[in-house]
Amino acid sequence: MLTGLRVLDLSRLLPGPYCSLILADFGAEVIRVEPPGGGDWTRYVPPLAPDGQSILFHAINRGKKSLTLNLKADEGRAVFLRLVETADVLLESFRPGVMDRLSLGYERLAESNPRLVYCALSGYGPDGSYRDRAGHDLNYIGLAGLLDLTGPREGPPVVPGAPVADLAGALWAALGILLALWDRERTDRGQRVDASLLGGALSLLPIAVSRLQGGQPMARGASDLTGGVVCYNVYETADGEYITLSALEPEFWAAFCRAAGREDWLGEQFAPAVPGNCIYEEMRTLFRSHTRAEWAEALGGMDACLEPVYSLVEALDSFPVQALGMVPPSGSAGLLPPLRFSQAPSPTPRPAPTPGEHTTAILTELGYDAATIARWRGVGVV
Repeated sequence: MLTGLRVLDLSRLLPGPYCSLILADFGAEVIRVEPPGGGDWTRYVPPLAPDGQSILFHAINRGKKSLTLNLKADEGRAVFLRLVETADVLLESFRPGVMDRLSLGYERLAESNPRLVYCALSGYGPDGSYRDRAGHDLNYIGLAGLLDLTGPREGPPVVPGAPVADLAGALWAALGILLALWDRERTDRGQRVDASLLGGALSLLPIAVSRLQGGQPMARGASDLTGGVVCYNVYETADGEYITLSALEPEFWAAFCRAAGREDWLGEQFAPAVPGNCIYEEMRTLFRSHTRAEWAEALGGMDACLEPVYSLVEALDSFPVQALGMVPPSGSAGLLPPLRFSQAPSPTPRPAPTPGEHTTAILTELGYDAATIARWRGVGVV
């Protein structure tokens, strides 16, 4: 669906490459522009595949090309500017100002290619006193207020099982790129798009922000969607496993009560899930009377919104996950996109590139001869 789109990806680690993976999976030509001498650090994060590259790198860089280029060298920047003339999109994840210091900021690149969509994905965005700070996912979700809503009411916040700010920021960057490309169809001009990981984390809180604005702030482990009520909670089963109950609607709660043989609980849907509360303690006792599998079998398909908590191994092998078609064939890393289109084929996993694998081909396409490329290799330009 994106065949013919050329994307230059200068980003590193997880968020930027995850953004460009979305574009690559749907046909865009994504060229990773990496520094000579090793490339992206993510290539070497354990566990490693048989080729010596990280399995994570394979997962988030499949189907891309790799060009090694020293952007701190005059000749390297000249090559890059020539490459920009052929591109539709540029994605970078440096701190604000880095590209300008390289004389490769948006204004300069737009002179070479007015149709270029330039996306900067940073931690804190292009403005404000935090713009130059270092950060990681935990910092962003902490500052956004998301971490404070995660975990039990007693004790510290709990670190989520996924880097939600990184991935949410990447998704918004991909959406911003596509919106700017759509706008380019109307105006024939590109533009700069700024996305941030802090903004991505904050974007996940429409319910919490609305509650706050309405004078009913949510609290960690104490609100209806943060584990504070009996109908929306996690319960331990007889075998030490866990089950989720999310019967928020009256009909789902009624279905659960009837299936559990406790119709006397029908009016207790939003009873507080606190130790000592009789309904909560009775429910904990009830769930500990059977194994996770027994509960799943007994209430499966009853619209009681009760499902098992799986390990990742179990989840990937489960019927609902398998039905999504996101688990790639054996030997392929990562997951396929959670989208299907009636008029387009599903993406086929393709390998991630080795460092600089496509350097010669890309430079030759730009018109550079073999002698020039060889000289550049010798002096570290590529």
